[in-house]
Amino acid sequence: MKIFLADDAVLVREGLAGILERVGHEVVGQTPDAPSTIATLRALLNADPDAVDVLVVDVRMPPTMTDDGLRVASELREDFPELNVMVLSQYVAPAYASTLFDPTAMSRPGAERGGLGYLLKERVSRVADFVRSLEVVASGGVVVDPEVAAGLVRGKGRALDALTPRESEVLEMMAQGKSNAEISDVLFLSAAAVSKHVANVFSKLGLPPGEDNRRVRAVLTYLTVTGAV
Repeated sequence: MKIFLADDAVLVREGLAGILERVGHEVVGQTPDAPSTIATLRALLNADPDAVDVLVVDVRMPPTMTDDGLRVASELREDFPELNVMVLSQYVAPAYASTLFDPTAMSRPGAERGGLGYLLKERVSRVADFVRSLEVVASGGVVVDPEVAAGLVRGKGRALDALTPRESEVLEMMAQGKSNAEISDVLFLSAAAVSKHVANVFSKLGLPPGEDNRRVRAVLTYLTVTGAV
């Protein structure tokens, strides 16, 4: 894999680079902050869309040291929706994960979407697991740290059993990143029928209209309970 590393901590970047290169992967670039990450990756991907297989980015980076890594991922995937992104975080922060996996925020609707991952930095020390997670993301898959996923779906897993076969099918497609319109096309259903199924999924998973990121939480429930994360 060709991997790009973005983290303000030099020791973290060099450590990750050493780990990845020792197991046969290529680190094609490193940056310490959000602006340089966006500029460097834009140049690389405009010159060669296949220049980077996975962007590994820290959530908290300069200049604001808040959610700059997420902003980097969101902005880059606006122009390069197939870019695979692995976000690393020092802390369990379900709100960050919700933002990352929100399909309306992370790429243009209807565009082919790259893989996404969200892991705690402590997982990096488990080299084999970390590399496998990167490979999943590089292939277009989804990886969510178990601790983060648990915080988002706690108490909702059994509700999957209450879904009808059609609702389960709709939820599975939601987990693939498909919009309601795309689900409608694939299943040959009207837009109103898909909306009704989605609303039923939310209701049965205990996700009321006022709850933030209902779609993300429904998807993470599905991925966690089915063993996909």
